[in-house]
Amino acid sequence: MNLGEKIRYMREIEGTLRGLQREMTQLEVVRAIKKELSKTISQSYLSQIESGRRPHLTNTTRSLLAKFFKVHPGYLVDDPQGYHAELLSDLRAGEDRLDSWLVGGAERFARDSELRRALLVLAQHEDSRKCLLLLRGILETPGLMDRLSEVLGPAQTHKTDSPRSLSGDSSIQRRQDR
Repeated sequence: MNLGEKIRYMREIEGTLRGLQREMTQLEVVRAIKKELSKTISQSYLSQIESGRRPHLTNTTRSLLAKFFKVHPGYLVDDPQGYHAELLSDLRAGEDRLDSWLVGGAERFARDSELRRALLVLAQHEDSRKCLLLLRGILETPGLMDRLSEVLGPAQTHKTDSPRSLSGDSSIQRRQDR
């Protein structure tokens, strides 16, 4: 994936996380950076990055975008030709592959906004593996899923207009409240 594709992808994820049900526009990103980080980047500069006319970022811009999108600054470069995330060998590699798989699933289910959003929230959680194992435990415990659905109520298990309906995780809450 090249740098421009990564920025476009992060705008899409960020829009979903903020409850917009669509990607953030370049202008919305520029305004949010100014409001939330008290820094500026122009919409035309962001457009040049996304279009590939500006294939490299200054360290300042890389740091600013990484902070806004909450990614490691090293992510904001073109991937080398032939690079695949599954080649990573550190402990985080399994979690990265799982998160990539979840995001891919979200893209494939773009027409089902509830499912797409649930997959993206799960992928953004710091321990998505643990979340899936918890879900397995819930499903394997007789009657627990029905009881949880009762307690949460249909408004909590099917609501799509509030990002808070999908997760009680405080890190997701803070990110969505930005």
